[in-house]
Amino acid sequence: MSDVTAYGSLFLVALAAATIFPAQSEILLAGLHASGNYDDAMLILAATAGNVAGSTVNWALGRYLMHFQDRRWFPVPRRLVERATGWYQRFGVWSLLLAWVPVIGDPLTLVAGILRVDLRLFLLLVTIGKAARYVLLIVAI
Repeated sequence: MSDVTAYGSLFLVALAAATIFPAQSEILLAGLHASGNYDDAMLILAATAGNVAGSTVNWALGRYLMHFQDRRWFPVPRRLVERATGWYQRFGVWSLLLAWVPVIGDPLTLVAGILRVDLRLFLLLVTIGKAARYVLLIVAI
């Protein structure tokens, strides 16, 4: 697989993983890393950029489309929004450092949009958390 294809695929899988689509960016990242054919910094950059982009889609859904929350097609169930809102109310904006956590992370990014968290602060905290996860994954392999 060419470098562009590998990094681009990782970006897209990581983007999908942060939205409503079932995808596991960690598996692809681990496989590419284990092959030894790709630069670890570029793998982390591609995965982080894609995952943050997906989280930004969630933020935009919360910011601009929550009035559709009761529609069948809306990607996040009300109970997950309520759970994430509780986390956010308990830990504040710092909870966005946990945007990578399965089940609660995606709704947290949606709630950040609902609560109109400044996009710059959102991007900073979500990027730190998600990049740290990918760095730890690379180090652990």
